[in-house]
Amino acid sequence: MSTPPETTPLPPASRVPYLRPIGAVALAIGMVWSTSIAAGNWREVRANREKHTIRVTGSAKKRIVSDLIQWEACIEARAPERTAAYQTLREGRDKAVAFLLAQGIKAEEIQPQSTTVEEIFEKEIEDKVLPGTTVAVRSEKSVSKGFLTRESIVVRSTDVARVEKASREITSLLEQGVSVNSENPRYFYTPLGELKLEMLAAAAKDAHSRAENILRSAGNATMGKLIVADMGIININPANATKTSEEGNNDTTSLDKDIITIVHAEFEVE
Repeated sequence: MSTPPETTPLPPASRVPYLRPIGAVALAIGMVWSTSIAAGNWREVRANREKHTIRVTGSAKKRIVSDLIQWEACIEARAPERTAAYQTLREGRDKAVAFLLAQGIKAEEIQPQSTTVEEIFEKEIEDKVLPGTTVAVRSEKSVSKGFLTRESIVVRSTDVARVEKASREITSLLEQGVSVNSENPRYFYTPLGELKLEMLAAAAKDAHSRAENILRSAGNATMGKLIVADMGIININPANATKTSEEGNNDTTSLDKDIITIVHAEFEVE
């Protein structure tokens, strides 16, 4: 039996030419990939720099004096009969109006309101012993005690000092048999709408100045254009008060008030 011829293995050098193209391709792909990563990182850094911003809050404050006053006084009268109660109330109302006119308040500034009439009842408790027994039975019943009538007089005027004086002195009518209750005056500032616009502009200017000062102190950045601005809460407080609320305050209890406006602004940083 013949022996098959021996197969001579190829030398290692004969396989090298087949691997070189693969290695070259892998090297090229790696270089492209690394270049792509570097370029991507550069673009990301560059984009982040363009998006740097600064957000600040600006505010403005101003003292205002109310130019309109509203005040209310309530006249009451009681009587056993409805007609008598109303008659007594009308007499008291006429005396109150005459008092206000004598104080120098104009007739058109005095506004009597509608009259209300209420019958007053009280519970009476009575204990009775049933005939032929010693058992007491308690009963309750409502008994009419007459009628209560009320009428309010509202005064609205720009003569704040005159109405304030009248609100303090109207209780002198008690000496004339008039039952009167004086409410606390309410104070308003009529050009408030125009003032709010002015104050918001001042608060926005303050926000711009604050952003500039912060970046100037940093020393390595300058302020760019305004990106967004939104109005914060407007608070109208009694003079020197600092109370705030999420809805904003609108004080009507004080003659002198402070209006405080807030603006939030965001600027680009270059």
